[in-house]
Formats: sequence, C-alpha cells, structure tokens
Amino acid sequence: MDLKVICMLSVILIIALSTLAEGKTLPTRCQCKLDPRERKNCGFPGISPLECRKAGCCFNTSVPGVPWCFAPKAKKVEKVCPNDPHARINCGFPGITAKQCERKGCCFRAHPADVPWCFYHRVVEEAC
Repeated sequence: MDLKVICMLSVILIIALSTLAEGKTLPTRCQCKLDPRERKNCGFPGISPLECRKAGCCFNTSVPGVPWCFAPKAKKVEKVCPNDPHARINCGFPGITAKQCERKGCCFRAHPADVPWCFYHRVVEEAC
C-alpha cells in the first residue's frame, strides 16, 4: 500500500478512536425534555451549543435564569419480547421448558416451528 494511504488511514483511525474514548453520546430529544427548574448545569458561562453537545449535554436558551447547558435525563428503556419470530435470538436449548426459560430471564413462545422458542428480550427506548 502507498505510504500516503497508510498515513491517511492512520489519522482517520486515531480520530475515530479518540472520539470513542471520550464516551460521549448525543442526548436524545426525550432526554432533553426537562422541566427548566430540574436542569442541572453541565457547562460553564459562555459555553457554545456545539461545546455543550460535545460534552454529551442538552442546550436550550429559551428560558432565562436557568442553565442553558444541562445534563440530560437518563434514557428510559424497557425489555420487550420481539413479535417477529425471525428476529428471535436463541436463549435456551432444545426441549427447554417455559419455566426454565423464564428463570433465565428470557421470553418463551412455543410457536411457530423452526425458530427458537426461548429467546432474548430486545431493549427499546420508551417514547417521550
């Protein structure tokens, strides 16, 4: 491979890894829907919207006298059993009973044939 290509790929990899190392993800709209009185400051005076979001925080200037850069609410998630039989990921073994499956914390549906009857939940974010 050409030296220039290797150098370019190395730079891209370093940038990507440094972004992952920060561990900051952008909050969802639901996480930023917060009563202004409940906002906890997440920035410093004069922080820009971009700097605030890069820190994994919410930014909203619509209410004076409260933090504009604030910590997001925790994501609300729930476990659901997938309805699509082909989306099931096996959690058991052939012949497992419903009781054994449920003790493992998995879903159990004894139909249709040729798909796992004991399968893992999916974790989905609850609606706002």
